[in-house]
Amino acid sequence: MTAIVEERQEIIREIVIDILEIEADEVTDTSLFKEEHDADSLRAIEILAALEKEFNVVINQSELGRMVNLRGVYEVVAEAAGW
Repeated sequence: MTAIVEERQEIIREIVIDILEIEADEVTDTSLFKEEHDADSLRAIEILAALEKEFNVVINQSELGRMVNLRGVYEVVAEAAGW
């Protein structure tokens, strides 16, 4: 994995941790936001908006269904940004 990819993933991770108000060691790439971290739909939209702003991309709200964990968020942002 390149340094750029790792940096992008860390930024995404920090955004998610901040919005969900959880500790960094509580979240893994596959931990589920809703089931394991009590995220609601408003938090999901906040995450989406923060990612759009940070990476200057547009993410369709229909992608929220894929953004259930960090891995899913990485994939959606990467596709939207063309990485």
